[in-house]
Amino acid sequence: MTTAHLPLFPLNAVLFPGLVLPLNVFEERYRAMMRELLKTDEDEPRRFAVVAIRDGREVAATAPGMPDRTALPDKGPAAGFGPDPIQAFHRVGCVADAASVRERSDGSFEVMVTGTTRVKLLSVDASGPFLTAELEELDEREGDGAGALAEGVLRAFRSYQKRLAGARERTLTTGAELPDDPSVVSYLVAAAAVLDIPSKQRLLQAPDTATRLREELTLLRAETAVLRHLPSLPAVDLTRTPTSPN
Repeated sequence: MTTAHLPLFPLNAVLFPGLVLPLNVFEERYRAMMRELLKTDEDEPRRFAVVAIRDGREVAATAPGMPDRTALPDKGPAAGFGPDPIQAFHRVGCVADAASVRERSDGSFEVMVTGTTRVKLLSVDASGPFLTAELEELDEREGDGAGALAEGVLRAFRSYQKRLAGARERTLTTGAELPDDPSVVSYLVAAAAVLDIPSKQRLLQAPDTATRLREELTLLRAETAVLRHLPSLPAVDLTRTPTSPN
């Protein structure tokens, strides 16, 4: 079992291996994390772990004496996550490599990260200026029939894109070839599909690539069937990855 101890960045989003995610970092606990990462040599990866917050929100009140709204909020590293922060997070996340970290004049940061490896959350430490975690790296097993499933998912994904973006709009595949590696296909589709956080989380923590692709095929067919019966859907912007504010 390979374990690592890394800074922990909870998000209302799911990061997948191989996918890029822009972050807008403004909370002090995460600013402190970025300042620490900037101490790493430029030739070394600037790594931290991203985990999704359960229910897509912070799960505890951040001010003492609620509902007294004049009380000063708790601004510690675990603020909003309760007395046992690990319970607020999904247990499978992804290691992020910060390819670029730019500090603004107000002390906030623009960060561009790439997902690398899936990890299982073992413990959370809130004793420092930001959360850190002990993590177990998860291998990506292919599973039975992954190649054939990937081909089916790509076909379903193209149909889904056309329905989502509209026949006259640019789709995600315009001018670019989709990959043929089953695991890459599974993560690309999981990230690009317009799904809620619990659905994306289930895809991230699938036990193998074939299982993930099988679930994606079911989801894509169901979503495409729904879109087919809608007269119009102003959802073109949903095919573009938004900046995640934190």
